[in-house]
Amino acid sequence: MIFLKEKLKTYIISIVIPLIVGGLSAMFTFSNMNIYDEINKPFLSPPGVVFPIVWTILYILMGISSAMIKLSDSENKSDALIIYRFSLLINFFWSIIFFNMRAYNFAFVWLIALWLFVLYTIIKYSKINKTAAILQIPYLLWLTFAGYLNLMISILN
Repeated sequence: MIFLKEKLKTYIISIVIPLIVGGLSAMFTFSNMNIYDEINKPFLSPPGVVFPIVWTILYILMGISSAMIKLSDSENKSDALIIYRFSLLINFFWSIIFFNMRAYNFAFVWLIALWLFVLYTIIKYSKINKTAAILQIPYLLWLTFAGYLNLMISILN
């Protein structure tokens, strides 16, 4: 019973951490999010309401996968989780760069760095727990789409 409680606690904390990171980033950029409605956007741009829904789902998947890694017996889990934490840090600042600074070109370069860190996280996770790695793939796919949006917004604005 104690093991189950500790495992559940690990999952809850691991899910809450990326939700807090995303929530704080949104809080710091909330007053500037209206620019999404004002800027020229490319074809396939979703309405603004889609983003918090997708990000919430992605943060939950990220948390679940990081808990799987944390609970593993692998001696490589610390390295994998460090890469994951760096990706969270990079993720946090992207919105600030894009929305607050309106530095679209720099935000695109920053997004490429984030994409590479998430890919590296997937590679590290795959050596520890395949399911944890698979749970990161929607995040990488969304970042690829976000990269398209960011690049096109850079070009159009």
